[in-house]
Parts: sequence; C-alpha cells; structure tokens
Amino acid sequence: MRATLRSVVHPARPAGIAVVTDPVERRALILELVIVGALTFAFSAISAALSLVEAQLAGGIGNTTVALNPSRSDLGWIDFARQLMSALRLFAIGGLGVYLLWRSGFLRLAGLDRGPTRRDLPAGVGLAAVVGLPGLALVAIARALGVNAHLVPSEVDGVWWRWPILILLAVGNAAAEEIIVVAYFITRLRQLGASENASLAASSVLRGGYHLYQGVGAGLGNVVMGLVFGRFFQVTSRVWPLVVAHAVMDIVAFVGYALLHDHLSWVG
Repeated sequence: MRATLRSVVHPARPAGIAVVTDPVERRALILELVIVGALTFAFSAISAALSLVEAQLAGGIGNTTVALNPSRSDLGWIDFARQLMSALRLFAIGGLGVYLLWRSGFLRLAGLDRGPTRRDLPAGVGLAAVVGLPGLALVAIARALGVNAHLVPSEVDGVWWRWPILILLAVGNAAAEEIIVVAYFITRLRQLGASENASLAASSVLRGGYHLYQGVGAGLGNVVMGLVFGRFFQVTSRVWPLVVAHAVMDIVAFVGYALLHDHLSWVG
C-alpha cells in the first residue's frame, strides 16, 4: 500500500519518453505546443478569463447567464448543421492530438495505441462519480456565493435531434479535452523535461482556465478535475477512462438538464 501511494504522489516518468536536448528539436516542440494551443484550448483560456473580467465589471459573474450549448440559428436545419459541425470539430481536435503523437512515436505511451476497451468503462464511470458528484456540490456553493454564472447546459425546445446532438457534443468535448489537455500536453511537457508534478499543474491550470467564462467556481472545479484526471493518466498511461468519465458527466449535465430543468433551479 505504501509503495502504491508513493507512486500516486510521485509518479515516475515513463521509460520510453526521453527529454529532448537538441536545441532545434526543442524549439520545434515548443513551436508545436504554441500552434496546437492557439488552435485548441490556450486561446480559449485567455478568452474565458477576459469574459470573466468583463462579467465582473458589468455587475458580477453571478448576475450573468451562460448557455453551454446554445441554439445556432432560428432555422432548425441550419441549427442542426452548425451543432453537428461543432461536434465534428471537437473530434478533429482530438484527432490532431492523436496524429501528432503517432507521428512522433508516442501513441502507446500516451495510451492511444488502441481504442477504448471494456475495462475502461468501470474506471471511467468511477472517475465520473468521484469528480462529478463533488462538482455538482461546488456549482451549488459557487452559485450561492455569487461567483458562478447561471449555467444553461442545453436547450429545452424538445426538437427530435437535440438529444443525439447533445450526446455527440458531450463525447466530442471529452475526446478533445482529454486527448489534447492530458495525453498530448503532458507527453510534450515530459519531452521538454518538465517534472510530473509540473506537467500535472500546467495541464490542470489550462483546463481550469478555459472554463473561467462560467465563473470562478467552475474554474476551480475544473482545476481539481484536471489534477485527478492528470494524475490518473500519469500513473496508468490510460486516457480512455478519462474520455469515458468526461463523456458521462457531460451527457448527464446536457441531457439531464433538458429532461429535468424545471427541478434544477439550484443551478441558477
């Protein structure tokens, strides 16, 4: 038990990931991180922070409403097409991370050399419970303190295609975030010589950063989620349980709100 606890608190760097010392290769890795960050979540974090500041200056984040999956058009078929494109874009972001790790030979060490298996499901559901239930409590507390926006996870118009799209968006969010922010980001930081704790902290802060548009509570909650998910990845080299966990939490939030919004006044 003592050895297991030590490995969780101080995980070892995977033997197959050597620190890149060649200056040209290091510059290439840093440039790649900057480009990927700009195209995915780093700019989103900056934008989210600006949105939080703007909301605070306009009267406080507690007085704002944030729609997580708003309608994209008054015309149903255009709304459907835009929602579908948003979901496909998320899968493309995850695919970019897989491709870059494959090109550099780190797919197996990043836990992406094969698709999800049956054993990933219980681990994912367990992680969803461990992170998701306290997260709901944190949302309620943050709303009560006025440091979180009124969150509207989904539209409640009852359109037939809404639920399948919400599920697709949930899975897309999970794939994009866990593959890029955990598997890709931590692997590249390992190559640059960052310690496991420093890589974990950076990944977690990034995750919290691009959720700041929802409020301080959401930002802090996602930092904690990032710490749990990131450490799980560092210890197990498995990313699919994280995708499962994230997808489960988002599906419960998106579809659950659509079904039970009249009974969820505590969210707002």
